[in-house]
Amino acid sequence: MRFTQVQNLNEKRTRTKVSICSQSPTSANEESIGLREVVIDATVLSKEQSLRKLFRELGSVVVAYSGGVDSSYVAFVANEELGEKAICVTGDSASLPVYQRTEIDRIVSEFGFHHEIIETAEVQNPQYQANDGNRCYFCKDELYSKLEEIASERSVVHIVDGSTVDDLDDYRPGRKAASEHSVRSPLIEVGLNKAEVRQLSRRVNLPTWNKPASPCLSSRIAYGTTVTIERLRKVDSGEEILREFGFREFRVRHHDSLVRLEISPAEMELALKREVVDQLAKRFRELGFKYVTLDLQGYRSGSMNEALKQPGD
Repeated sequence: MRFTQVQNLNEKRTRTKVSICSQSPTSANEESIGLREVVIDATVLSKEQSLRKLFRELGSVVVAYSGGVDSSYVAFVANEELGEKAICVTGDSASLPVYQRTEIDRIVSEFGFHHEIIETAEVQNPQYQANDGNRCYFCKDELYSKLEEIASERSVVHIVDGSTVDDLDDYRPGRKAASEHSVRSPLIEVGLNKAEVRQLSRRVNLPTWNKPASPCLSSRIAYGTTVTIERLRKVDSGEEILREFGFREFRVRHHDSLVRLEISPAEMELALKREVVDQLAKRFRELGFKYVTLDLQGYRSGSMNEALKQPGD
């Protein structure tokens, strides 16, 4: 891949123009591949070089690989710098969406990651099932405990995750578990945010570059509503229904007998069509929900955390 540096006289900073082949972000259904230009700040490329240097210094790593935007980029760079000394591990349980498992297999095959899948049992933990504000802690504690075992068996010193600097601004109980298990966050250490990770992922043709965020299925179940395998399957099935309708960015929020559908504002026009409304109501009632609602604020990451905030926060 050829990079041509040009001087932007107005901003007085160097940018790098990169031509790559990638899927157009203009339509979720568009499958055409075209040559598109990406302009990346030299500061972002400098962060990437720092990231590569960091991995070389770490020597060997176990990557907590979920298949999302950030962990896929971490896995890519770790794999390029360390080869077989970068072990990418996915924790599989009822909280992992079925479609995401398929995506993970595809990316692993295409990019040659050294990948393993392990079973995690967070859903069997009563503290996780209770689904209070610390649920994510118990999930990550389970995963990192398993990754520690793998690291010990393979004489790997470091476990790394895909957290970015953006994650420092949100409510993330999983960060506490990461700290307790000495998990490193390379993207945070070099100062990369999610937007920058998307740019760099696009540059190397990672298909996750424009993928919507996709946390575990339990994050769709309202705090205080017990997490069960049956409820997780309902959410997973519901999100498959929305994909069938062509929606790209959304959440199925499970509130016991009520389901709250969050659709991206850009896709709300489709969601409000009479025939779509009727079909969605029918399909979600067939899943066992008594009430089917559409959130008029639309999709927003972490909306379940709004219930944890006090007035005035």
